[in-house]
Amino acid sequence: MRKFDGYIHGINLGGWLSQCVHTKEHYDSFIHESDIETIKKWGMDHFRVPVDYELVERGAGDYKEDGFQYLQNAIDWAGKNGLNMVLDLHKTAGFSFDEGEAESGFFENEEYQERFYLLWEEFAKRFGKYSDRLSFELLNEVTKKEYCDTWNRISHTCVERIRKYAPDIKILIGGYYNNAIESLKDIAPPFDENIVYNFHCYEPLIFTHQGAYWIPTMDNDFRMPFDVTYKEYKQNTRNNLEGFTINFDSYNENDKIGIEFFRDLVKEAVRVADERNVALYCGEFGVINLASPEDSKKWYEMICKCFDEYGIGRAAWSFRQMDFGIEDEHMASVREDILKMI
Repeated sequence: MRKFDGYIHGINLGGWLSQCVHTKEHYDSFIHESDIETIKKWGMDHFRVPVDYELVERGAGDYKEDGFQYLQNAIDWAGKNGLNMVLDLHKTAGFSFDEGEAESGFFENEEYQERFYLLWEEFAKRFGKYSDRLSFELLNEVTKKEYCDTWNRISHTCVERIRKYAPDIKILIGGYYNNAIESLKDIAPPFDENIVYNFHCYEPLIFTHQGAYWIPTMDNDFRMPFDVTYKEYKQNTRNNLEGFTINFDSYNENDKIGIEFFRDLVKEAVRVADERNVALYCGEFGVINLASPEDSKKWYEMICKCFDEYGIGRAAWSFRQMDFGIEDEHMASVREDILKMI
């Protein structure tokens, strides 16, 4: 399996240019150059920048120069601080992982798809020359499995069009079920040697998203520690995560969760990456700020040990706020320890 050199220890800048109120005031106040300096001091080697199309687009081929300037600033800050950067298109016209964004039609509408290609060509024209410190992530968290074949076609076409302007930049591609590990086997074979397979990991979801207000079936008052038995994980998942399935049955129900859970979780992805000689990267992982800091630390310790065993690069969600902020006061007592892991 290839290693995603320069992208082993990272963090997301969620909420800056995506999942936000798209105003100049917000962009200018949420992240500053000093935050990138902090990320460098934390020992990270890269950061991931989620971007919504509204930052840079008025319409198909109609672009906002001031929006592109924020990305240029981030790339320059990365270079100044000896860091790498992932540019992640978090939302495109016609699609968002978040149904609340009311974006639809991308996988059925060729006009939306052409707009997507044009935007990536524009990114490639402007930023492809920074392949020494920049990677492209085509689209965040494709949702439905039935989009798989269409997404493979779209992503292949998009890579072809990017390659005209950025022949060697690394391009990250994830699968359905919101970049689930299990979808990696169904991603099309890598277009070339500069493709990276991308997944997200918040498992066990019942722990990392305990009390999450955006999950309809979740009891917002529900809390749980990390190191409880598989039986408790199964029961809590059944009670709070209707429609979410994860296999706890292969473990002794009276045993407490252990690193074997995470090894089993990633082993198929590692097998696929080995077979296709493609690098593997976890673009998001983290724990909601409703979990106790000490329990969050236990989760990070276990999952990061697993990532280290397989040489998997990653970026924690998230630097600030977004219900997961590692910089936030909630994490002060364990932050230093967690930063040594991620």
